[in-house]
Amino acid sequence: MLKGKRFAIVGFGTMGRAIATGLLRSGKVEAGQLRATARTRATAERISEGVGIACGTDNAAAVKDADIVLLCVKPKDVVKALEALKARGALAHAPLVVSIAAGVSTPTLEAAAGAAVPVLRAMPNTPCHIGKGMTVVSKGTHADDGHVGIAREIFTPLGRFVELEEKHMDTVTGLSASGPAFIYIIIEALADGGVMRGLPRGVAIELAAQMTMGAAEMILQTGKHPAALKDDVTTPAGCTIAGILALEDGKIRSVLARGVETAARVAGELGK
Repeated sequence: MLKGKRFAIVGFGTMGRAIATGLLRSGKVEAGQLRATARTRATAERISEGVGIACGTDNAAAVKDADIVLLCVKPKDVVKALEALKARGALAHAPLVVSIAAGVSTPTLEAAAGAAVPVLRAMPNTPCHIGKGMTVVSKGTHADDGHVGIAREIFTPLGRFVELEEKHMDTVTGLSASGPAFIYIIIEALADGGVMRGLPRGVAIELAAQMTMGAAEMILQTGKHPAALKDDVTTPAGCTIAGILALEDGKIRSVLARGVETAARVAGELGK
């Protein structure tokens, strides 16, 4: 589905680099199919040398012949970037535009891009860098299942992929995109508990990180509810239930849930 397609990655920052690396690693796309843009000539030259793809500073030049435009600029810059591309006629051929900007809706993207331009709103997360990410997409008015299929091909090398209705996207941002930061805090705190009991810091972090990864894989591979897996570990009068009660004393469930709720609410305001 991606064979021979020409890509423009507008804004080659953290996620732009992750997407490009994933596409090249998958073997579905060759370096010659990719063009990227950066703010400065010096940055563009470093990208060209370091990643091995063409990179410049002119967004319109990169987009005008592209089949797929990956819009990886900050939410506050998305509309301005699309309007500039439209003004220069770079979107006249109606390429597929995939925006990863949090909080920017497909109607907003479509209004800036112009009529008949198919738009997808995507939300990947930082574990995409190592092929263990999560990407959720929703399609705009002019996008169809074929366009979603293209997005699936783009993001599957970076991890898991799901399509949802757009009404869920801000919550996806609060849970899936902000979530790694929450987990890092949890891992750090668990490691602190190990250090308090005498473990070397490096060992404690390794134990906490590997345990977290294994527990997550148990959920994904078994399909069992987290509560059921928790019960498998929690024996009567054992140490695990004692630890859980201590966590519940700190209202850990409501604190984490409220963290997602708050992040989702703020995500919805980013594009305004």
